[in-house]
Amino acid sequence: MASDRAGVVVVGAGIAGVACAGELRRAGVPVEIRERGRVAGGRMASKRFDGRPADLGAAYLTVSDPDFAEVVHGWQAAGLAREWTDTFVAYDNGGRREAPGPMRWAAPGGLRSLVEHLAWDLTVVVDRLVLGVEPGPTVDGRRCAAVVLAMPGPQAALLLAPALAAATKVVERQRWAPTLSAVLRFPARRWADFRGAFVNDHPLLSLVCDDGDRRGDGAPVLVAHTTPGFAAGHLAQPTGAAPAVEAAVRDLLALPERAVHVHVHRWTYASPSAGADSGFHLDDDGIGLAGDAFGEPRVQTAWRSGRDLGRALARRLA
Repeated sequence: MASDRAGVVVVGAGIAGVACAGELRRAGVPVEIRERGRVAGGRMASKRFDGRPADLGAAYLTVSDPDFAEVVHGWQAAGLAREWTDTFVAYDNGGRREAPGPMRWAAPGGLRSLVEHLAWDLTVVVDRLVLGVEPGPTVDGRRCAAVVLAMPGPQAALLLAPALAAATKVVERQRWAPTLSAVLRFPARRWADFRGAFVNDHPLLSLVCDDGDRRGDGAPVLVAHTTPGFAAGHLAQPTGAAPAVEAAVRDLLALPERAVHVHVHRWTYASPSAGADSGFHLDDDGIGLAGDAFGEPRVQTAWRSGRDLGRALARRLA
């Protein structure tokens, strides 16, 4: 974006922010994404261990929207996404049963690779911490045509000046739950095939995925997600939760061997527990909000929210 031209600043390079910026760019609106992290992806995060990616955030994606299906099939054609499974197992009341559902899609290179694919022709400035959004709208003292905050509401609330009352009211209504995600690498695969498992009524675990099956390489890697209650007690020192998470996973799957490495990632704002049905927010102050809090908490919701906000902004700025 040229320094003398007032364009749109999108804060947050998750799938909602990237989808929004993509629509604006296609409409000819100058747009720049600013991301405080080192890479794009947001909660579609993955991290490499010995060169191999493991998904740390969203476990998979599902598709019901025809427009999102077109995007997903584009990823599939590029070799970035693949159909994974339509059947998980569920552990509850001391038993194990099959839990059929929609087709879940996975990404051999990690879900983050899908966001990066959408952002390939966009201006994304990483390691860029935004300090505040003022009326104007103004981002860190620079006047913009509009500002989009594509992030969890509590994080957006920290940036919004009190005078931006409409957006502030929206984000203050959002409620978010935390989780810890743990990548457990084992010496060998010692578990029965299960792909993914919903763990119900457990004090610690909520979801366990076979990352080797999800990735398609058969690696002896599991990824576990904890309950919000357990996560809330370990947000200050998430690495300290590693022994408890490992013990719970080994007990659930009756694993004889210890993991050779456990990595724990903290998600203070993992999923919205009370989303809005409006799709996105765009007010007269030029502030837009997008993400999976504006509907069912899904990857598809975040993409559609960002896409729709981008189109609405493009119409307004035209």
